Amino acid sequence: MVVRNALQANYTAPDIDESLSSRALATAVQAALAAGQFIREAASGLSALEWVEKGTADFVTEVDRGAESRVAEIVLGTFPDAVLVGEELTPASALFGDGLTFVVDPLDGTTNFLHAYPHYAVSIGVLQGRDLIAAVVLNVQRGDLFTASFGRGTRLNGELVRVSETTNPSRALIGTGFPFKTPELIEEYSRQFVEVSRGTAGIRRAGSAALDLADVACGRFDGFWELVLAPWDVAAGVLLIREAGGIVTGLDGASYSLSHSPVVAGNPVIHQWLLQSVRAATETLRDSK
Repeated sequence: MVVRNALQANYTAPDIDESLSSRALATAVQAALAAGQFIREAASGLSALEWVEKGTADFVTEVDRGAESRVAEIVLGTFPDAVLVGEELTPASALFGDGLTFVVDPLDGTTNFLHAYPHYAVSIGVLQGRDLIAAVVLNVQRGDLFTASFGRGTRLNGELVRVSETTNPSRALIGTGFPFKTPELIEEYSRQFVEVSRGTAGIRRAGSAALDLADVACGRFDGFWELVLAPWDVAAGVLLIREAGGIVTGLDGASYSLSHSPVVAGNPVIHQWLLQSVRAATETLRDSK
């Protein structure tokens, strides 16, 4: 059983059916592995893929859709009444129904994949009503499998992991994501980047939010922030971090709930410092206008 800390207020999930949670996790693992295998096989034919541009620097391919269909086939084969939510699936308005919802990003890091940059993932978070009960993130190229279920901790390839114990921001490594889909936020983000970079050992932008959050959960990153992320980008990662003893909030400091919104995450100490830093940068920008 995971020991909670005071900063994990509001991280509750009443009336979790543990048998259902275990089945949902096993199904999500099976689906992620199947999608990952499909993506690995498709990686050998990159030159023949057609890129469809949904927005600025935002692409989708037949590989995304193929991986997605494999996830759907396995999930619905076990839970025929489940709802699947994702960028190319049922819209996010379907979140928080009464039954099971699988929140899926079948290829997080599509641009990385298209350039043969080996950092992309399959991400599946499972909700029972409004509560996250299971999570899987598969690093497709490395084969690292991150899993979590409510109250049972976070595992990397079967071994329990925890967030880092770093408390000094000057020794912290922070993950981030650029607001490439929302250029109107670039100035705000730039101010935040400068503020955070002044106080840390480094900042990394690897191009897969699911893997960034998983890296917070296992202590590779001490913290992470991004100004706009969709539910399918972060559903699994949120549970991974919480079950590993970390904190995930919005910019307002309230416990994060799935929406198109900012995310600030980290171990309890670095999260608080990171939250204060990015908020201070934003307030300074507003005061200057």
